[in-house]
Amino acid sequence: MTAGDIAARLDRLPATRTIWSMVLLLSVGSFFEFYELVSTAYVMPGLIQSGVFSATTQSLFGMTGAASYIAATLVGIFLGVLLLGPATDRMGRRAVFTFALLGYSAATAILAFQSDAYALSFWRLVVGIFLGVEIITIDTYLSEIVPPRIRGRAFAVLRTCSWVAAPVVALIAYLLVPTQVLGFDGWRWVFWIGACGAFLIWFLRRNLPESPRWLASRGRLDEAHAVLSEIEAKVEKDLGAALPKPLPAALPKSSKVDRLPGIWGRPYRARTVMLLVCQIGMGIALYGFTYWMPTFLVEHGISLTKSLEYSLIISCMYPLGPFVAVFFADRVERKWQLLFVGSMLIVGGLFFIDMRSMVPLIIAGSAVSLAIAVVPMVVHTYQNELYPTRHRAFATSVVVAVGRLGGAISGFLIAAALRYAGVTGALTVICGAMAVSMLAVVLFGPQTRGRSLEELNNE
Repeated sequence: MTAGDIAARLDRLPATRTIWSMVLLLSVGSFFEFYELVSTAYVMPGLIQSGVFSATTQSLFGMTGAASYIAATLVGIFLGVLLLGPATDRMGRRAVFTFALLGYSAATAILAFQSDAYALSFWRLVVGIFLGVEIITIDTYLSEIVPPRIRGRAFAVLRTCSWVAAPVVALIAYLLVPTQVLGFDGWRWVFWIGACGAFLIWFLRRNLPESPRWLASRGRLDEAHAVLSEIEAKVEKDLGAALPKPLPAALPKSSKVDRLPGIWGRPYRARTVMLLVCQIGMGIALYGFTYWMPTFLVEHGISLTKSLEYSLIISCMYPLGPFVAVFFADRVERKWQLLFVGSMLIVGGLFFIDMRSMVPLIIAGSAVSLAIAVVPMVVHTYQNELYPTRHRAFATSVVVAVGRLGGAISGFLIAAALRYAGVTGALTVICGAMAVSMLAVVLFGPQTRGRSLEELNNE
């Protein structure tokens, strides 16, 4: 029994109820990850109105402005994926995503009790650290557990469930942020609701198995065989027939558990540089629009209540993007998917600049939201295909960390652009960043659709 045998047995599994049940459990958990991520946009108008934060500050890096809170989230994610993300290559996928889930739930509950800008930003930083680890680990685990022929659809389902959080948190914020409940500001309840839901997901996920690919990559072949045998038995029962025989699988050329040399050696050096550029641009564009959209609406002269109302309507488009992607995720090459949805974001963003009335604003914002939901789905599927199991989590941690750092900087860039050039300047920054991101992949990225992870990493 070799690591190649384990990989071949996984890749030949039919996509039965057992496989999709694991995908769904991961996806439901991802809902609360995104709930935490996108909640920033919808509680921010309330935080500004309550006087905890201001929309802009005199200095670029003012710590009492909205940008500092946004930056705290993304710097936390940067630290989490860069410093703790590699732990998933050493400790295992399942152990790390369980620890991270409980960590960000507890930190969010504590955050909701804070009333000072510095304390809120600190606890948001802690939440971001755990969120970063969770996101990296779930993506890595999913890429390793599903067969290559449904990998794109699996990520599309994951992101569909993730983005359902956007309209849900928008609705909760619309109902609660302008009010007080039991003497507490409504924005606090937005956080408490998310924290309670995440604890529930920990209970539902407790029986998910460890990744057989990861176990095999660490030389724990007997454990990998035992875990995979249980999965195979369930799949065979679902199928009601014998499983197909596995095809021979290619092994990575090296079995060394290296780190930095691994992602900078051939062919990974070019892939890493390409993904770094992609992630920075994507971080600026996606977080720039997602976190600032309600504020953009207020800057257009729309009231706080109407801003949240429009944001709620626009946010309903988020889950629709990945849902539609289920039907083409494994039919179209990843880089061409990114070219299409990235172009949609740019066009929608440029139209959003000049819109003032409700219907055109909602149409333009909806186009951007559709694209924002699909872009990270494509990129996260893609980047997990480009590295071998032995350092997949470390490699994706590096590129995602840099991307989130770009997202953190975006808060200050957007705030400065908003101050000196209005919504036009802010959206120009967002659209330009998206153009750079998608062109990096289109021009320099390899094709991956339908290929096994071992084949892609034995070139």
